[in-house]
Amino acid sequence: MLRKKPRKPRRPRVYRIPLEFYLIALAAAFAFSVAISLLNRPTEVAYEIPHAFGVRDPSFLASAQALDGPSMTAGNRVTILENGVEILPGMLAAIHAAEKSVNFESYIFWSDSVGRRFRDALAERARRGVEVRLLLDGVGTAKRLTRSDVEMLRNAGCRLEYFRPIRPWMLDVINRRSHRRILVVDGKVGFTGGVGIAKEWAGNAESPEHWRDTVVRLEGPAVSQMQSAFQENWSEVTGELLVGEKFFPRLVPAGSVLAAVVPSSPRPSSSANQTLYSVAIAAAEHTISISNSYFVPNDASVALLAAASRRGVDVRVLVPGAINDVPVTKAGGRSKFGELLRAGVKIFEYQPAMMHAKTMVVDGIFATVGSTNFDNRSFRYNDEIDLAVYDEQIAGRLQAMFEADLGKSRAYTYDQWIHRPALKRFIELVLEPVRPQL
Repeated sequence: MLRKKPRKPRRPRVYRIPLEFYLIALAAAFAFSVAISLLNRPTEVAYEIPHAFGVRDPSFLASAQALDGPSMTAGNRVTILENGVEILPGMLAAIHAAEKSVNFESYIFWSDSVGRRFRDALAERARRGVEVRLLLDGVGTAKRLTRSDVEMLRNAGCRLEYFRPIRPWMLDVINRRSHRRILVVDGKVGFTGGVGIAKEWAGNAESPEHWRDTVVRLEGPAVSQMQSAFQENWSEVTGELLVGEKFFPRLVPAGSVLAAVVPSSPRPSSSANQTLYSVAIAAAEHTISISNSYFVPNDASVALLAAASRRGVDVRVLVPGAINDVPVTKAGGRSKFGELLRAGVKIFEYQPAMMHAKTMVVDGIFATVGSTNFDNRSFRYNDEIDLAVYDEQIAGRLQAMFEADLGKSRAYTYDQWIHRPALKRFIELVLEPVRPQL
């Protein structure tokens, strides 16, 4: 009797998904997220601001304060801190001296040598009964602060929350980040500027590894405005309102500086900080000195700066040179350099390190220091914060720092712009459609 050979069991057919499918899906997801962010961007209102008064005219402050933001208060003490050698010890000393509360908001707080110093200082205060709250951005910090550091802070008693962490079902929030830098201790001492809590901000901008930055230490009545800015974001995330003497104590005059903390958030019209910058530029009569890490001016800002230069104002802008952590913003900003240079605006590139300061001085009396970049991302999408001062001594100190930085910079000329390589022109052309997002 013949027997049939048993059939070998068929191997299950394996369907392999081509690599191209994954790439197409990834590209589609990216395109979808960009489309969502574009649909949710605030509508820009371009104000026409004539040169009707000067920065030293009585109508300047009244006009600037009437348009947006808190009013300037007298009786403040403002200390300028330059680079990590002054900034980080100053902030850590304030934390170590805290008795009741520490409120800390930052776009960048990373687990490295600098981050660990702040982690330890904040944890130590919390263990001693100080109420410590940390609000960290869900994009700038979330992937660079280790879980062990988060657990250590929380186990010590710190309340740590993330501002708008990105989730697949929350693509509409990808654009609105908290780019603010706020440290308020006991409701009496505040800090703001461009600093991040990471090793890039250590040192004295003496090498490419150590960035150039500026921070202000604030005492006096305006500190309550900074505390209010922290509370705005904290309450959005947690629903908790901070009230009482440990957060808003009675603040007596600490100095003679007229100052205002100006926070801004996305809104249907221009942000508070863009409005403040615009009014100051339109009012300038003699000098405008701008240091900014990501200088990608929109058409309205280009027109204001060009108009100021044409009426005889010495407009100088200091930007990063070859050392730049986000080259795409450099390319995006460069496309507008020609129009500014033709109008007489002078542009300089900082050489020793990454230029990360965000300051502006107008006519030797009005100045701003803060987190705001000179780009649409700061003007239209992010939550930002600046300290505006109306004081010749503080403005003079910032102006002296600006002049010292120019000594470490190279002028970028119109001839250089005209003869820039074809590759740079091509990159600028490719970036043009997304330039409003930079």
